[in-house]
This record gives sequence, C-alpha cells and structure tokens, in this order.
Amino acid sequence: MKHLQDTVALSNGVQMPWLGLGVFQVEDGSTVVESVRTAIKNGYRSIDTAAIYQNETGVGQGIKEGLAEAGISREELFITSKVWNEDLGYEKTLAAFETSLEKLGLDYLDLYLIHWPKANKYKEAWRALETLYKNGKVKAIGVSNFQIHHLEELMKDAEMKPMINQVEFHPKLTQVELRSFCQQHGIQVEAWSPLMQGKLLDNSLLMTIAAKYNKSVAQVIIRWDLQNGVITIPKSIKEHRIIENADVFDFSLTTEEMEQIAGLNEDLRVGPDPDNFDF
Repeated sequence: MKHLQDTVALSNGVQMPWLGLGVFQVEDGSTVVESVRTAIKNGYRSIDTAAIYQNETGVGQGIKEGLAEAGISREELFITSKVWNEDLGYEKTLAAFETSLEKLGLDYLDLYLIHWPKANKYKEAWRALETLYKNGKVKAIGVSNFQIHHLEELMKDAEMKPMINQVEFHPKLTQVELRSFCQQHGIQVEAWSPLMQGKLLDNSLLMTIAAKYNKSVAQVIIRWDLQNGVITIPKSIKEHRIIENADVFDFSLTTEEMEQIAGLNEDLRVGPDPDNFDF
C-alpha cells in the first residue's frame, strides 16, 4: 500500500480501499456533508456510515457534491452502511437496506454490514444480506463487532462467509486471536475507533515514534493498522485532519516498532463489549 487509493481484494475479489473516512457521531446536515465532500476532494474513495448514525442523508449529499468536485464516477467510490439491531430479521433487514439506499441516494452499496451480533437475530439478517448480494444490490457483505463464536455460529448455516468483520481495534485492543481466526477464514478485518477516541494521542511510546518520523501520533497508529493488514476508517470533520490522516504512505514502521506498539495491548475497549451489550 503506497497510496490513499490502494485497495485490498476481499474474498470475492472486490477491491476495497485500505483507508477510508468514518462518520460515527458526525451530525447530519452541513457538518457531515462537508466532511464527506472534503474527503472525496482530497482523494478518499471509501466512506463508512450506518443507519444508527442518522446521517445517511447528509453522507449521500456529501457523496454527490464530492463526486462533482473531484470529477469522478460513483463506481470509483466504496460506500459502506450497516443494518441496526431493531431491523435484524429477513424482511426487516431487506427493508432497512432499501431505506439506507434511498437516504444515501444510491443505486447500490459496496458493503453492507450487520452492525452488532444481536442474539437470535443475526442469522436471519445474514440470509437477507446474502439475498441482496445475489441480487446485485451490494458488492460485498459482512459483519461488525462479531467475536469468534459469533462468526462460527453464523457460518454454520450461511451460504457464504462474511467478507469483512469491522471491529474495535487499536494499540490497547489488538484482537490477536480474532484477527488470526478471520485470516484463516478469508475474512478481512477492518478497524473502527482506531485512535481510541483520542485516548492514545498522549502516549509516550507513540509520541517518541511519531517524533522520529516527523509524524503525528494519529498517523503512526493508522500506519500500524495498515501494516497489520487491517483496513481503517478514522473519523474527522476538519479538513486539515482528514488530509493528515491520509498522509501515511511515505514511511514504514520497523518490525521492532510494530511489536512495541502491539505491546501496549491491555484488551481495553472504549466501545461496548460484543458479548455484553443491551441495545
């Protein structure tokens, strides 16, 4: 990966950019429109949203404006959304997908994910995703926040394996066993909250490594993600930060530095535990 638009092939051959823009907790309206438009203008080709973020309409407008400004086609973008827990179930998931598509103003999605492994709900939802995939409404399907046992349970009855598992991943939560399991099964791991919601930015080890390369701590973490083979989607609404987050292709961390950063692991989450959530 040497460029912001470099991609990785998912198990079905679909190419997904290594780096994208996340819009979790970005308010709908002008804020998210501007964030998405700015990212596309500055070379981003992957945008990640979700029904529960309640900003798909603004994301869609940002996509429209970004495409016009960058002079590129819809096919050059990779757009992800996710089905929320209350819409899990075969018919409900199909309907939720159409709602997301309509809000985004798109004819298809590149990736659709089950947002959380809600017990007794996700298998029927997965069947719906397989239907959407077979019908050409989405280029790739996957899950988010699935632990190994969730994946094993899903794959017992599934016609196809998830192509993506998007999980919390950062130097304090390295998910070694889960990543190994996904790799064995051809499931690409993607990171949410790669910067641990800003809680790592004053870490002394990361600051030392950042100073060596004349980079920010955020850039070092994003680079660490990518060198671990993990797709990542840092969030920002500020143009200079959006540009900075993508400026990670002109340096490489050493093997020793990669291991030092991995050594920060404490199995510490900033988000909910996939085995113990109540929503």
